[in-house]
Amino acid sequence: MESVAVSVLAAAVTAGTPILYATLGELFAERAGVLNLGVEGMMLVGAVSGLIVTVHSSNHWLGLLAAMVAGGLMALIHAVLTVSLRANQVVSGLALTIFGTGLSAYLGKNMIGIPVPSPFESFELGFLSHIPLIGKILFQHDVLVYLTYLLVPFYWYYLYQTPSGLNLRAAGENPGATDAAGLNVNRIRYSAVCLGGVLAGIGGAYLSLAYAPSWLENMTAGRGWIAVALVIFATWDPLRAMLGAYLFGGIEALGFRLQAVGITVSPFYLKMLPYLFTILVLILVTSSNRRLRVGAPAALGLPFEREER
Repeated sequence: MESVAVSVLAAAVTAGTPILYATLGELFAERAGVLNLGVEGMMLVGAVSGLIVTVHSSNHWLGLLAAMVAGGLMALIHAVLTVSLRANQVVSGLALTIFGTGLSAYLGKNMIGIPVPSPFESFELGFLSHIPLIGKILFQHDVLVYLTYLLVPFYWYYLYQTPSGLNLRAAGENPGATDAAGLNVNRIRYSAVCLGGVLAGIGGAYLSLAYAPSWLENMTAGRGWIAVALVIFATWDPLRAMLGAYLFGGIEALGFRLQAVGITVSPFYLKMLPYLFTILVLILVTSSNRRLRVGAPAALGLPFEREER
């Protein structure tokens, strides 16, 4: 029984990693006051771009770089529309998801069934991997998983302990006051949105280059939407986002493990579990914190117009 629990927890870390990257990216953008519902599209474009470059170069690091660039360029489209042109952020984000879904399907139509020549592979992280229980759960993964162990605390420190992080949060809370302090709100928002796209691209690349090294149309399977919901669940905090991503990853992994141990459950119900859990979490979080607006940035979703300050 203990081995099954360890296996589920280790799988939760793996399954939660692409969601975690996407969540951190969306959290970064929303902290600056820009809602981006195009996470799903950015992840898909990142996934197919990373796979195409890896197949042709046999270098997964070049593939990862391509995914980062692709995700960043997708986010740049959203930034131009919402920050510069002050378009509705919800409409722009939905359009970005539709565009990314179609673009990834077009780019990847000849990639279906082609194996990745050099995917990211798991390896033991020195003596840490031999720590009882914890070693098997946390330290027998690939480099992109290990990178999140550094990225999350760094991100937390940046947000809450540095002047740049304070400026970022100020742009999402009170852009007028931020502008009055001599800071360029649009520049901050552009940087945050594009970085969010880069992280979403990494999340997509993790799916196609590590988690399931291949390309399948719509292979994100709604993980981008789960990431958007997870930002609310985490109350815009990177540490909670990490725990939440592993929790959602555990729900996904649990479904496969139930079948492995002989528990007969319809695969359709198992596929529904992460999304049902997402809805349940959102209901609980928003109902218990609606007076506090769940800690959302005050200017989230609102365009900044300097003339109106």
